[in-house]
Amino acid sequence: MATWGGLLFQDSVSPLMEQLIFFHDHALLILLLITSLVIYMIYMLMSNMMLNRFLLEGQEIEIIWTVFPAVVLIFIAFPSLRLLYLLDEVSSPGLTLSVLGHQWYWSYEYSDFGDLEFDSYMSADDGVGDFRLLDVDNRIVLPAGCMVRSLISSVDVIHSWAVPGLGVKLDAVPGRLNQSSFFIERVGLWFGQCSEICGANHSFMPIVIESVSGSGFMIWLGGLL
Repeated sequence: MATWGGLLFQDSVSPLMEQLIFFHDHALLILLLITSLVIYMIYMLMSNMMLNRFLLEGQEIEIIWTVFPAVVLIFIAFPSLRLLYLLDEVSSPGLTLSVLGHQWYWSYEYSDFGDLEFDSYMSADDGVGDFRLLDVDNRIVLPAGCMVRSLISSVDVIHSWAVPGLGVKLDAVPGRLNQSSFFIERVGLWFGQCSEICGANHSFMPIVIESVSGSGFMIWLGGLL
């Protein structure tokens, strides 16, 4: 969960989020190296105004500053493309969760278990507790260690179903069914929010996923069916 003063990503709870964090660190390191090189070159030019007094042309430097950026872009592009394909891959889901965005709440349906569906509204603010504006009355309950496929759409305007800890952010578009998948590695509570401006109460439609053990999930199902 996000905390005050945090500068980095939330702790990952899925393999895809781990890969996203690795790619971020990889790209950030390259940016730091390039920035350091540019600052050093600017310093050298400013400290010696006559440095390139006799320079009329330089084929070597032209080759260097053409090839070097191309190599840098390759080192960024290949991990990025690999990650894009991993994010789109859906492999043998064990559970399907249907998500519908409304102004301003979410509806969920477990289509693998008949007509199990419910609405999820933000909990009333009673001034007590640590999850103000983040908790809901009906949480999504999912088993840990299971590949989950999410089917996301909307009934009115464009929303965005986003859970940073899982590395999931997908638009809910009216008349269109978007698909994503994620794997929850451990039990816990994972918070998210609508990430597409959808009207006056856009900031009041949070998402809460409660991951439990397989036996705990079956007990939860038994209490609803």
